[in-house]
Amino acid sequence: MGGYNMSDVLVQAHDLGRTYLQGGVLVPALVSASFSIYKKDRIAIIGSSGSGKSTLLHLMAALDTPSTGELAWPALGATEQLLPNKIALAFQSPSLLAPLTVAENVALPLIMGYGKQDMDAAVNAALHTFDLTELADKLPEELSGGQMQRVALARAIAGKPGLILADEPTGQLDHPTGRGVLDALLLHLEGTDTALVISTHDPAVAQRMSQVWRMHHGVLSTTQPERVTS
Repeated sequence: MGGYNMSDVLVQAHDLGRTYLQGGVLVPALVSASFSIYKKDRIAIIGSSGSGKSTLLHLMAALDTPSTGELAWPALGATEQLLPNKIALAFQSPSLLAPLTVAENVALPLIMGYGKQDMDAAVNAALHTFDLTELADKLPEELSGGQMQRVALARAIAGKPGLILADEPTGQLDHPTGRGVLDALLLHLEGTDTALVISTHDPAVAQRMSQVWRMHHGVLSTTQPERVTS
């Protein structure tokens, strides 16, 4: 069994909880979740709509603050340093900026800390990964839904993040298109330390991951392999 140290742990949570106030009542969205995410992990989180998957991803990305418990990013650094490059996000709705071209949207995470030459190289590589090179100068309004989702994923990989969090990235795509997008993403990540966490309703997507976690009414069940952490 291989040993792990804290420099391999991207996200660590203990007894994590999140409640929201709705109509004067506290509603639990996440209940007492404990887990670790390591470099190279491939994790699918499955569960019905409203089960807490998006809440969990938002907490992992430091977009939200837990109500209870502890959450840390040992190998990634301080909370304010996580986005947009150490942790990259891709959601079911691609969230592209309408006035910007495909290439400019992909370049957004690289604006801080990249020179022009390095930025151009990273953007071109990301576009090539998802077969988007010929669409580089197009605006989002000129793209199909599948193309927009590929642009969002290209933006996610452009900065070579340590962790990619993808919330239903194939949810609005037909099965062949979704399969092609996932194929391209997994191929790109081969040989890297980047971890990938995908929330999905699709069993075919979940089967492509090495771990499958389940959410049910805010309760997380993991199937994490045993690791020796030093």
